[in-house]
Amino acid sequence: MKGTTDRTVNGATAPPQDPEAPQALPDPEAPQALPVRALLRERWFSTLFMTDMWERFSFYGMQALLFLYATAPTADGGLGLSDGTAGALFGLYVSASFLAAMPGGWLGDRVLGTHRAMLSGAVVIMAGHVCMAVPARTTFYLGLLLVACGTGLLKPNLPVMFDQLNPGASSSQRQAAFSLFYMSIQVSALIGPLVTGALGERVDWHLGFGAAAVGMAFGVLQYLHGAPSLRGARTGPSRPLPPAAMRRLVRGAWACLAAAVLLITAVVAAGGLPLRPVLALCGLASLVLPVLYFRRLLRGAEFDTAQRARIRGYLRIFVPSVLFWAMYGQLGSVFSLFAREHTDRDVLGFTVPASWFQSAHPLFLLLLAPLFAWLWLRIGAREAGGRVARKFSAGLLCAAAGFAVLAAGAWLAGDGKTLVSALWLLGAFLCMTCGELVFGPVGLSTTAESSPEGHGSRMMGLFYLGAALGAGLGGQLSHLVGVLPLWTYLAGFAAMAAVTAAVLSRRTAQS
Repeated sequence: MKGTTDRTVNGATAPPQDPEAPQALPDPEAPQALPVRALLRERWFSTLFMTDMWERFSFYGMQALLFLYATAPTADGGLGLSDGTAGALFGLYVSASFLAAMPGGWLGDRVLGTHRAMLSGAVVIMAGHVCMAVPARTTFYLGLLLVACGTGLLKPNLPVMFDQLNPGASSSQRQAAFSLFYMSIQVSALIGPLVTGALGERVDWHLGFGAAAVGMAFGVLQYLHGAPSLRGARTGPSRPLPPAAMRRLVRGAWACLAAAVLLITAVVAAGGLPLRPVLALCGLASLVLPVLYFRRLLRGAEFDTAQRARIRGYLRIFVPSVLFWAMYGQLGSVFSLFAREHTDRDVLGFTVPASWFQSAHPLFLLLLAPLFAWLWLRIGAREAGGRVARKFSAGLLCAAAGFAVLAAGAWLAGDGKTLVSALWLLGAFLCMTCGELVFGPVGLSTTAESSPEGHGSRMMGLFYLGAALGAGLGGQLSHLVGVLPLWTYLAGFAAMAAVTAAVLSRRTAQS
């Protein structure tokens, strides 16, 4: 008597087949899962890698300047915002970038496909950086909005395209591949803050933003150069909209664009809007919209009971992700504040720009990603659902350690008159990097495995939804920086992360 065999497709196990049934011949043109090392020789991988590399150059380069520019006095060319308001602005920008991944993922699934969604996102990001290079407040805020929208198109569709072009990978292979991807793109992320920081802090803020625009322009050009390796049915819309729905969408898009132009024109004519109420309303939206999106996703008529159960099961990583991303979203704000106000930046008579410390994060990612890729492959054979929860618990503990280290440094600095060693800040960056190397690759891999067929980009948007909710929450809480002592603020986050990690680990052990 012959036994049955299981098939594994995209990390999921399909029902057993009848061995007596006729078997379809394999398609020789269908892409096969590649070993992690072989990815480096693939044209499509190098195209995705280079695109994300330049996007990270512009992202980290602009992020290194954003908080410092916002808090710089107007006499020095900055916005003159308070630390708390600038922190809220930074958190709102990060939240909006992640929040835009929800409609961006939907457009990738139903309208544009992953290839055109990524190209459109790259162009919009470049346009945003160009706007920020113009020395005017209106174009600065417009640029932030465009960068956030473009990131929402590019980021959720990139890992989906990665999975489309490398199907059949196991969970451990996928996690290792994403770790390799993380490592590859950090080269430009390391250089970005050094270039934009030197230009922005030492010469002119908007010249630094312009350097980010040039970097993204290189990204668009090389993506167009490698586009032939990405086109095709695999990277088209997985579930295209019917023609009637597409026409309604186009009409609605034009109407929204016209309304946006009229609104911006009215705001400019009125001399602008008060920043604090706008930040408060946008911050509230960043907290409410993710919850509404998750609720609507669960009630969608296109999902059956089994698919809804898979989405609900995703909550086990969604909830702890919110707290981690609330802490991660403050690397460019609270950490920059610590670098500027409490860190001894003098090296042999040279004062290191505060923005240069943002390069520590990608540097540690570059050094540690190979170790984590090897780690996921080593434990992949023993991984179960509980293993994923334990990894997230470990990631939260890393984040808790990072904030605890920085809290200790802020306590030693006291009232700010005493400068502490840069090792405190670098140690905090190191711990946060370890946390990201857990939440990033493992979260992306688990999201890909949890995605119902035809909804990969939308589910990837759900992964970034947790980041949006966390960044929005962190941005709103950053108002407390001007109320509480900095060490108290940081220690509070460290305690919350440690308690959450303990609860997650205990529940995993009991299940």
